[in-house]
Amino acid sequence: MIICVVGPTGVGKTKLSIMLAKHYNGVVVNADACQIYKELNIGSAKVKEEEKEGIKHLLFDIKSPKDDYSVCDYQKDLRKVLEDYKDSNIILVGGTGLYIKAGLFDYSFSEIEKKDYSNFTNEELYKMCLEIDENIKIDKNNRRRLENFLNRKDKKIKNPIPLYDVVYIGLTTNRNKLYSIINERVDKMFDEGLLEEVKELYIKYPQANILQRAIGYKEIISYLNGSISLEEAKELIKKNTRHYAKRQYTWFNNQLNVCWFNTDFTDFNKTYEEVINYLENIILK
Repeated sequence: MIICVVGPTGVGKTKLSIMLAKHYNGVVVNADACQIYKELNIGSAKVKEEEKEGIKHLLFDIKSPKDDYSVCDYQKDLRKVLEDYKDSNIILVGGTGLYIKAGLFDYSFSEIEKKDYSNFTNEELYKMCLEIDENIKIDKNNRRRLENFLNRKDKKIKNPIPLYDVVYIGLTTNRNKLYSIINERVDKMFDEGLLEEVKELYIKYPQANILQRAIGYKEIISYLNGSISLEEAKELIKKNTRHYAKRQYTWFNNQLNVCWFNTDFTDFNKTYEEVINYLENIILK
């Protein structure tokens, strides 16, 4: 059985994944683009060793920050894990939707051309993409994906078909609560040493692409480079995380058949029991 736990940051995905792995005697597999990397701990909200409760965790801390790691790389790594643990229950957990889609569906990668789009705005790139495929589902603010789409030789978007039997569980909460959680979580990250973590990483890996892309890291690097104040960096992390959470909801609702559960923050066991009852009904069918 493969259970995929998705949702925005701070809603309890990590906690639920470990509880499900204990219940079903399974393993937890990472589907978060930042948690792939070693040393990106605080800013990625990576599961701590004491939180794992003895459960095997896979595809965490497998790459150095200096290394590039693509969706195609993740697809290969995830499918190897699924093959190696095909007789086990697998709890796939994370918020990087494209990783999940690429790994679990018949998702192919086209040959890439390298063209220079630096003189175009995001809006212009988005319009160019729409001219190719009016049904394209790429966030107009995601410049990297827009350029990648335009650089593909085969620009026809195909609807990938699922390769595995997967149950998709989503954790959610109301928007005001989520935004409050995000804001508090960022403050907590700074209390836990996020600034020091980014400083050390930036000294060790000044050219690392992941540090220039990842929320929580790129903003602090802007502060370290003197572009913004520390308070501005903190507020920008909160803002970018809130926007990312909104995009995650849109993506998961459009791309995957997710059954959503409202997280009970006062008694998480209630949420867990709701999920277990849902899963047991599916198993009985």
